[in-house]
Amino acid sequence: MQTQTDKLSATFSALADPTRRAILARLSTGEASVQDLAKPFKMSLPAVSKHLKVLERASLIRRGRAAQWRPCYLDAAPLKEAADWVDKYRKFWEESYDRLDAYLQAMQAEAAKPKKDKGPKKPKKKEKRKHSNRK
Repeated sequence: MQTQTDKLSATFSALADPTRRAILARLSTGEASVQDLAKPFKMSLPAVSKHLKVLERASLIRRGRAAQWRPCYLDAAPLKEAADWVDKYRKFWEESYDRLDAYLQAMQAEAAKPKKDKGPKKPKKKEKRKHSNRK
């Protein structure tokens, strides 16, 4: 039996590949055959089958059997578990963004304050250049 960490690792590993994410997106609209899932990709059916095996090992899809047709179905439960795990860190990021927002507002308020005027600036004195008359 897989532990929660193992399940999460398998889920995130499966989601790491854009082809597998695209397959899951397609399956979110309903069941599909391997041939239907392979159509948008420029790869062989065995290559698509390997992606499906990774998704199946991660429990993200199920395969049915209807005569000779083997439809694939999305099983979104592991996605919910991954989303719940990520959601634990939402509070941390929201608090970080709140602190950043407060800091930026303080900086803007400081920049909006009028600067103290020290009076007119005095022109700099020009130094006289000494020319030597060397011959």
